[in-house]
Amino acid sequence: MISMELSCLPSSCFPVPGRRRGCHVVGSVRCAGIAEPSGVPAPMGQKTQYRDGFFEKAFMSLFARKMEKFSAGGGEGGKTSSGRGFWGWDYDGFVDVSRGVMVGRSRKQQQEVVREVLLSMLPPGAPAQFRKLFPPTRWAAEFNAALTVPFFHWLVGPSEVVEVEVNGVKQRSGVHIKKCRYLENSGCVGMCVNMCKIPTQDFFTNEFGLPLTMNPNFEDMSCDMVYGQVPPPFEEDPVSNQPCYSEYCSVANPSAKICPKLVT
Repeated sequence: MISMELSCLPSSCFPVPGRRRGCHVVGSVRCAGIAEPSGVPAPMGQKTQYRDGFFEKAFMSLFARKMEKFSAGGGEGGKTSSGRGFWGWDYDGFVDVSRGVMVGRSRKQQQEVVREVLLSMLPPGAPAQFRKLFPPTRWAAEFNAALTVPFFHWLVGPSEVVEVEVNGVKQRSGVHIKKCRYLENSGCVGMCVNMCKIPTQDFFTNEFGLPLTMNPNFEDMSCDMVYGQVPPPFEEDPVSNQPCYSEYCSVANPSAKICPKLVT
C-alpha cells in the first residue's frame, strides 16, 4: 500500500547476514521482525506476532496521522482527533484508521484518499524525479523489487525477490510476500484491494511511470508483486470477484457473492 518508505528509511536497515530469519538488529536499533518462535508467519487463521522497532513505529505514526484526517470521526479542518501523540500509534491503530477511511466512501473514493496521502508524503517534483531515475526498464524493475523487501517489511511482513516473466522476459523483478501483515490484521478483502493493491499499482504505474501489478492470494494471504508488468483493468482483475473473508472480517457479508466494498 504505502510506498514512500523507499526513499526514507536508512540503508542500514537492510537484513544483516547471520541473524535469525525474519528479524535483525542494526546497532542498538531493532528493525521490524517476526516475534514468532519459528521466525516465520503464523499459519492461516492465526495472527502473526511482530516486534516493531523505532523506524517501523515512525512510519506507522506518519501514515496513521495522515490517514486519520480522512478517517470517520477525523478532526475538522484536517486535524487529527484521536488524541494520540506521535509515538502513540501501533500497527493495530494504523489498520483501524485505514478501516475508518472506508466508512461512507465508494471504492474509487477510498483509492483517491490513499493517493492523496502518498502524494502528501513526497517533496514537490518527486514523481518527475523518480521517472528520471527509474525509467521503465528491466534494471529499474529489478532495483525496486530489491528495495521493496527491506523497506516494505514494516507494512506487509517478510518477503523475498523472485524471478518472474514480464513480456516474455525472465527477470528478478518479482516480490513474494509470504503472508501480508496488512491483510492478516485487517481481515478485509475490500481494504486489501481498495486501500493497498489498486492505489499502490496506480501510484507506481501512473505517478512514477514504473508499471506494477499486485496479485494477492486470498487462500493463504500471500501476495506477489511484479514490477514492470502493467496491471489489468479492475473489471478484468480476478480480485474484482472476490467474496468476503467471512471468518476474519468484522463487517463481512457472508451471503454476498462478491465483497460489497468491491462493488460500490
